[in-house]
Amino acid sequence: MKKIINTSKAPAPIGPYNQATLIKDTLYISGQIPIDPATGKLVEGDIKKETKQSMENLKAILEEAGMTFEHVVKSTIFIKDMHQFAQINEVYGTYFDADTAPARETVEVANLPKFVNVEISMIAVK
Repeated sequence: MKKIINTSKAPAPIGPYNQATLIKDTLYISGQIPIDPATGKLVEGDIKKETKQSMENLKAILEEAGMTFEHVVKSTIFIKDMHQFAQINEVYGTYFDADTAPARETVEVANLPKFVNVEISMIAVK
């Protein structure tokens, strides 16, 4: 019924959770922060690079589950500074076709895990 999805192409969880959970045809992906899975280090210093790494981590998890960004129906973006929204949105938008992009909310928060600037989670359906 519940299948755990994990891949070495995305960062290992930093707590008691998994990268994603698949229930029937719905994939719930945990929030991804800009950790490079090859090095285990944070990508820092440029919000566009940080956003790209978070999206690449999400892409790896989607692929492990046999899905693509076309399957994403909902995403949530948590950001430390709403002034960076336009730059984050610019990178995020390159992963979706505007006509079929998922529902989304963007929320400014005080702190994120490892004090990163961006974290993105998604729900996808086959």
